[in-house]
Amino acid sequence: MTPSARVQAAIEVLDEVIEGARAEGAPADRLIAKYFKQRRYAGSKDRRAVRELVYRAIRHCGEVPKSGRAAMLSLAQTDPALLALFDGEGHGPKPVCEGEPVAESGVAPVWLVERLAQSGVEGDAAQSMLGRAPLDVRVNALKADRDGIDLPEPGEPLAAPQALRFPSGTAVEQWPQYRDGQIEVQDHGSQLACLAARAMPGETVIDLCAGAGGKTLSLAAAMQNEGRLLASDTDRGRLSKLAPRAERAGAGIIETLLMNPNAELEALSDHLGSADLVLVDAPCSGTGTWRRKPEAKWRLTPERLQKYTEIQDRLLDIAAKLTKPGGRIAFITCSLLDAEGTDRIAAFIADNPTWKAEQLELPVGEPRGNGTRLDPFHHGTDGFFVAILRSA
Repeated sequence: MTPSARVQAAIEVLDEVIEGARAEGAPADRLIAKYFKQRRYAGSKDRRAVRELVYRAIRHCGEVPKSGRAAMLSLAQTDPALLALFDGEGHGPKPVCEGEPVAESGVAPVWLVERLAQSGVEGDAAQSMLGRAPLDVRVNALKADRDGIDLPEPGEPLAAPQALRFPSGTAVEQWPQYRDGQIEVQDHGSQLACLAARAMPGETVIDLCAGAGGKTLSLAAAMQNEGRLLASDTDRGRLSKLAPRAERAGAGIIETLLMNPNAELEALSDHLGSADLVLVDAPCSGTGTWRRKPEAKWRLTPERLQKYTEIQDRLLDIAAKLTKPGGRIAFITCSLLDAEGTDRIAAFIADNPTWKAEQLELPVGEPRGNGTRLDPFHHGTDGFFVAILRSA
């Protein structure tokens, strides 16, 4: 592919990404993979170049662009070499016409920028949400230790006791230590959130929104494979990935439970009042993960945000029913919006005055309301809100 043909390809992919954002369709990485699956002639350098252009344009544009061309033209305003490729030759994009739409640059849609600012995220802190994330791994304490593990490349030790950081793109999944379950890919912020939960050997722990089980595996390691750990979720596809991961990690205490949406308590009826700890890694807007999924900023609307907060409130109520007297809830969202963090905890405590928020003692993070917040700018992690609630 010529450089101009790569630009046109990026425009075509962006058209699909924009449509996917409006219609809650497939994410950008999947759309890029689909695009090149249908174009086998494109080489690895072409795929990397187009992917880079697509993500540069997504990060550059604030509001949802009218089209992929409008998004790429906006990016080209900052890059003369890119603008010169709009020459209409071969398979390249046609020349620029006077007055044609050009997308607005910015961190996110205006309403969302305002919500972030109200949550104390603006300026450099907001801009850092669209940076590039490194690759963090957790050394699995059930099989190895960070100080003694021998890896093909040296990692940077982080604040979490078993965390190591590598450059983005490091192929750790091809290492024998990964295949043997000695390491798991897990963002440093996610590891710190699990650390805050303080899961202990012998406890009964329920991971209420386990998904594919990244945090479940971290809890199993903290529990030293002693106790009972129930991983539940309503997504069959994601939950089905946990069993092979648990086997590889040597996490033998994990049980899985598939629940029906909006009927979680029915499936969990045998576990009411039994848990020492309930982890609520709640579905959320994902504003803290824009470094990995920048197009998520185009998918969020005020209505969708409201729906997320209602789900979070409902999950907290379920968690309270599952917790034994004196037990605790670890509430986690990968969001930097107060609406999905400290506001939810305040609302829960107002409705459940016998519950109290505990002060967290993490090596990294800043207090935010009744919890702790992590963010890319100050802490080099994905964005997280973490709170620990304890019943009377």
